[in-house]
Amino acid sequence: MIKMIIEQRRRSLGGGLEVGRVLPFAKQRMVGPFIFFDHMGPLDLPPGADSQVDVRPHPHIGLSTVTYLFSGDVMHRDSLGYEQAIRPQEVNWMTAGRGITHSERFEHARVHGDHLHGIQAWVALPAEQEEIAPSFSHHAGLDLPQWDHAGVVGQLIAGSAYGLTAGAETYSPLFYAHLDMAQGATAEIPGGYEERAIYVATGAVEFAGTRYESGKMLVLGSGASRVRALDRSRVMVLGGDSVGERYIYWNFVSSSKDRLMQAITDWKAGKMKLPDADDAEFIPLPDEPLPLLRATR
Repeated sequence: MIKMIIEQRRRSLGGGLEVGRVLPFAKQRMVGPFIFFDHMGPLDLPPGADSQVDVRPHPHIGLSTVTYLFSGDVMHRDSLGYEQAIRPQEVNWMTAGRGITHSERFEHARVHGDHLHGIQAWVALPAEQEEIAPSFSHHAGLDLPQWDHAGVVGQLIAGSAYGLTAGAETYSPLFYAHLDMAQGATAEIPGGYEERAIYVATGAVEFAGTRYESGKMLVLGSGASRVRALDRSRVMVLGGDSVGERYIYWNFVSSSKDRLMQAITDWKAGKMKLPDADDAEFIPLPDEPLPLLRATR
């Protein structure tokens, strides 16, 4: 059963970088612990692309960011000292905990040109883990189990599903996978979790007898379900157990309004360390007041 259909809303991040914002949505802030879901691109970046397209250093608390690419090359730098390019079918998993800053630069594109296409998600941390020490890990190869069966090439990005477990450390029950589906292929959507969703990144699928085009997220009930590709399709399947109510403001997530406000104050006062290798500029707190979002199921 479909509980909600969410269509991506195009959002400019400045400098020519545009994303399709899926979560949070007014009527569905979260799916399990997933509190943010952006479809990046597809975007062609020519050689010599202006650095304004880069995502300059900015802060996070209370969440893990999950970056996954279909194509392209993005350089990550953070305040822990990590400098790590991410490429297709790899994962950068950054846990902000009590606070981290990072940047995402399109340095490969400036030299060679590039075609950027991927997904960035945020996973809210359980309340008892929100203030853990920040960390970063990069995952590829055996850390991201793959399978190939009946026209479906799958890759597990995070958590546990399909009898497999991915390498990134997670803090609550969840799953997140990429299915590359041939036309006519069918795939099961993992069960055993409170909330689940399908996101059609490219192509078109059939679910419960109805066609759904790319750019749509189907939020599902807990019952057994299958999806069929009507064209060759990239489908993201995700979900998990609820971590409870969260507040969101800009790049911050917390179960406590007071903690969230403290993070805002700290960033404005310059108290959050910038990446050593990328500290010449940063994204200021937006001039226009943003809504404080209250996120539950």
